[in-house]
Amino acid sequence: QVQLVESGGGLVQAGGSLRLSCLASGRTLSNYAVGWFRQAAGKEREFVATLVWRGGYTYYADSVKGRFTISRDNAKNTVYLQMNSLKPEDTAVYYCAAERLPNTVRAANEYDSWGQGTQVTVSS
Repeated sequence: QVQLVESGGGLVQAGGSLRLSCLASGRTLSNYAVGWFRQAAGKEREFVATLVWRGGYTYYADSVKGRFTISRDNAKNTVYLQMNSLKPEDTAVYYCAAERLPNTVRAANEYDSWGQGTQVTVSS
């Protein structure tokens, strides 16, 4: 399995920006998709964005498209989520996850490895 450690969460005002980082270790990522999910209080975990390592393909939830950008640093084995124009409804715990031999990249139950989560709070 891949070990994942998130960082970069915090408190920000609406309209502000944050960058989350996900450091991966334990496996080479060439056969993985690495992505972000979020879970707000009282709600189910939902897909945010993912990056398929082989080819660099990216996918986004409609709710974040145009505001969030997922990217990677190959040398650091790190995936980033740049979040701009944040809204109060983006408040959630954000989880990094990895799916081996990705197929259905938007489904949480397809992901094999999960980080511990990082809190993002957007105040109005």
